[in-house]
Amino acid sequence: MTQNRPLRPHAWLAGAALCATLMAGAAYAAQPAPAAGAKPAGATSGAKPAAEEPSTLILSDTLKYDDLKKISTFTGNVVMTRGLMKLTSDTLEMRELPDGNQQGTATANKGKLVEIRQERPETFETVVGTGLRAEYDDKKKQFDLIGQAIVTRYACGKPFDSIRGERVRYIESTGTYEAMGGPDSSAAGGRVRSVAEPRAKSDAAIAACRQSKAPAPKAP
Repeated sequence: MTQNRPLRPHAWLAGAALCATLMAGAAYAAQPAPAAGAKPAGATSGAKPAAEEPSTLILSDTLKYDDLKKISTFTGNVVMTRGLMKLTSDTLEMRELPDGNQQGTATANKGKLVEIRQERPETFETVVGTGLRAEYDDKKKQFDLIGQAIVTRYACGKPFDSIRGERVRYIESTGTYEAMGGPDSSAAGGRVRSVAEPRAKSDAAIAACRQSKAPAPKAP
């Protein structure tokens, strides 16, 4: 079974964030260093400076880079952070394609899951996606959680909306997601299971967090 619906504003989750993460290192490295005293490209007098891109940090036990195949492989307790997005996995492979686009694959060891967590402190929300594998295709602007896939939105530390399936796909170019069932679905019977609480409930939880002026409880 497949469900294809427009994404709510809060449910863009980690697709765009991971896209930017996978591209950031290569794109930055490809830029020539500016001459001393030179203005950044595109800068004009009186123009506002562009928003600074968040740094990307990847921690792992080992790193292997194949210059011929243009593949970087991080293994062992991989933790990638970029701004307020965090990805954890056992292996992360990033491949640069001939056309300059990139593909990324994160995998987990047996009995574990890949997790992508996006914090939204201004709205006291956290979106958490888990699966046996995560894939991103830069050219298609498509992000997938595959195998036992679950995506959950938390507000003030409490779970509200969730979707389960064998594969949950986010298509950045159209702002939609697809959920597909199958034998490796996280929902019973290999089906797709979607739960959406009334928005008023999560809005009330967010309002309570904001009123308390205390940090929001951490999502599990």
